[in-house]
Amino acid sequence: MQRRTFQQFLSAVAFLSPALGHTQTRAVVRAGDQKGGLRALLEAAGELKGLPYDIQWTEFPAAAPLAEALNADAVDFGPIGDAPLLFSLAAGSRVKAFAVNRSDPYGTAILVAPNSPLKDASSLKGKSVATNRGSIGHFVTLKALASVGLKAEDISLRFLAPPDAKLALTQGSVDAWATWEPYTALAETGGHARVLVNGRNLWSGLSFLAATDNALRDKRNQLQDLQQRIVRAQAWATQHPAEFSATLARIIGIPAEAARLQFERRQTRWQSIDTQVVADQQRTADFYLDAGLIKQKLDVRATFDTGLPLAA
Repeated sequence: MQRRTFQQFLSAVAFLSPALGHTQTRAVVRAGDQKGGLRALLEAAGELKGLPYDIQWTEFPAAAPLAEALNADAVDFGPIGDAPLLFSLAAGSRVKAFAVNRSDPYGTAILVAPNSPLKDASSLKGKSVATNRGSIGHFVTLKALASVGLKAEDISLRFLAPPDAKLALTQGSVDAWATWEPYTALAETGGHARVLVNGRNLWSGLSFLAATDNALRDKRNQLQDLQQRIVRAQAWATQHPAEFSATLARIIGIPAEAARLQFERRQTRWQSIDTQVVADQQRTADFYLDAGLIKQKLDVRATFDTGLPLAA
């Protein structure tokens, strides 16, 4: 009797083992996020339901620390603007962009205090500007200066993270702050700043999903699935701006007014990585080379993975 019972036990274990093994090997995608925007988008649209894998979220205040995490293989992928991605790649990061979107660049801007006497980009000469080194704020600052015949040496750049830069501006220790959404909308709606120079005609509006080489090799199916969920979520959010803005405001802890303003004016559109995207990215890389922010010419074609196309 005892022998038959033991055999039955072994049979039961053998039957359960495949299910147990499946649970133990469930994939985990380590997602980096900037100010909670990607997670809020997916959550609001219901695209985090029924995932066949797990997501481990890590939030970053800006692209620079997210890029550092990618370079250290601490996260698998994350959203990052074109300029900070190039800055990271030039430093030797083993990552590639596998998805792209374009947004209205207005909110990537140089901000000043509401009562500032500064009127335009030319009035920045001799002034101090806070931003993240290698960020799209840094890029737009240099482009704004170039548009009026000025160089980086004509201003005092102070490299600060967004919270510190905002504090520096409000306390008057810098004259301007170059930043991006949602910080721009938050500063505007809060009455802390006004836009001196917006990013239109200065920045391409390109942002990417970038992943490590390891993740693109080992978690390719999961990244492809996430990309499709993000595209569907963007379409949903465009049709439901109030619902999405409320979720974004809750997740990142900002007023719904600021969340909605930054979302509606960005008008984000996901697209294929086409020749125009590559050409625009090459121009940005060449500008960074001319500005001395990267030391060697970068051929951006090698920085894309075009093997995860958008669904038709």
